Amino acid sequence: MIEAEATFDRTFPFAPHFTDVAGFRMHYVDEGPGDGEPILCLHGEPTWGYLFRNLIPVLSRTHRVVVPDHMGFGKSETPQGRSYWLQDHIDNLERFVLALDLGNITLVMHDFGGPVGMGLAARQPQRIRRIISANGPTPFGQADLVERLTANAQVSPWFQWIARAHAGGVLTGVLGQLGFNILSTLKLNGFENNAIVTDAWLSAYGAPFSEPAECLGAIGWAEGFALGIHRFEQPSPAAIEIIRDKPALAIWGEADRTLQAGHFLPLFSELFPRAPIERLKGVGHYCFEDAPDTLADLIGNFICRS
Repeated sequence: MIEAEATFDRTFPFAPHFTDVAGFRMHYVDEGPGDGEPILCLHGEPTWGYLFRNLIPVLSRTHRVVVPDHMGFGKSETPQGRSYWLQDHIDNLERFVLALDLGNITLVMHDFGGPVGMGLAARQPQRIRRIISANGPTPFGQADLVERLTANAQVSPWFQWIARAHAGGVLTGVLGQLGFNILSTLKLNGFENNAIVTDAWLSAYGAPFSEPAECLGAIGWAEGFALGIHRFEQPSPAAIEIIRDKPALAIWGEADRTLQAGHFLPLFSELFPRAPIERLKGVGHYCFEDAPDTLADLIGNFICRS
């Protein structure tokens, strides 16, 4: 767990907030007007709220921007003796949202933040105002979800590595040293903007994983796929009707090597057939790192229009 006040050479200058409502010390950023409409930004693997550092100042001018770190990531605690499956992260997020009594939420989701956020939407559809997916799956009861996940895993270097590492008994050992191999892990998943790689940047992404006991979140997400333990939330017919009428936007970096657009954008289009999709050439899986200004403009303009 990173020190609460760490700013990484002032690249993450946001006041830390903490809650134990989910049974562990959960960190979150809470910027902008307290009575503003909330924007809830959800990171994935193996990142944390730092991913949204360029988005927060832009959106917090007019909105309340809330950015939690999932259990085992960022400045949040990595409790021992707990499981780190998808359903656990959904449980944690729901408790967090209810404790803060967030409503009219704009979801901004990246990577596994997509399944976590859509899990929240399935359970609390009346609290959602907009859906924004950026290189993240939007599973919401689609019949072909498993087939799409399987097809993607066959061509994704990250998921191919998970399968080999698990079969060879080295997955936990390798990811247990994530603080040392964070750069290779991020590059395997796909980011293209090498100019952003500074000592502060590397420290920000490596610091949460300083020892094996701090790597349970990252291990759990990968291991859950290898073992088939993650459970995607199944929305009720009523929840589907509520969510499919929400304004929605998909942003997809086409150089993503982890999540193939051909496998995952149809999940979005099936749920939101009239919603816009912005496809960005030369932008990788970590689109908020590769094209932060473009992402901020697209998201800010969409929120203003909808």
